[in-house]
Amino acid sequence: MGIDRLLKTYLANKSNSPGLCCGSCISTIIILIVVLVLSSRSLKARVVSVIVEDLSINSSSSSSPSFNMKLTALVSVKNINFGGFRFHNSTMTIFYRGFDVGEGIVMKGYAKGRSTGKFNVTVNLNSANVSTNSTNSVGDLSSGILTLNSQAKVKGELHNFILFFNKKKSADMNCIMNVNTTSKAIQNFKC
Repeated sequence: MGIDRLLKTYLANKSNSPGLCCGSCISTIIILIVVLVLSSRSLKARVVSVIVEDLSINSSSSSSPSFNMKLTALVSVKNINFGGFRFHNSTMTIFYRGFDVGEGIVMKGYAKGRSTGKFNVTVNLNSANVSTNSTNSVGDLSSGILTLNSQAKVKGELHNFILFFNKKKSADMNCIMNVNTTSKAIQNFKC
């Protein structure tokens, strides 16, 4: 009698094992998909390159030197998520010694999942907002090096393959560059 009971218990447990094992595997796969695909990681925005197109310097007036220039920047938004990132129009601002000297429009766009979206931003810079009391601008213009800081916040939605899991995300950009006014080249570029 004891062997029969033991054999029945063994056979009952053996028949449930495949279902238990299969259920465990399926739940593990579902958890992995949720963690890897639906979790969102931070986005990265940066300026890849900058071209100085038009540059005019008025350093003859020592009381109020000025500069005007047009910059074309290649901006990239790196999306390391599985879902695509659709971003809205935003503004890239250029600062010289803390003063806002120009703004450019970052046009709305799309970066596919696990890829980088690239686009051009044109900014017209004018030193009219720079304080006339700033003696640093006189020195910078006479040395031929202008240190500029570019900042932008690109906002949008991260789209996953399941539509109701969209998340609002943003990518911040902060880059520093030196413009050589003699050669019209960008030097010491850091993002």
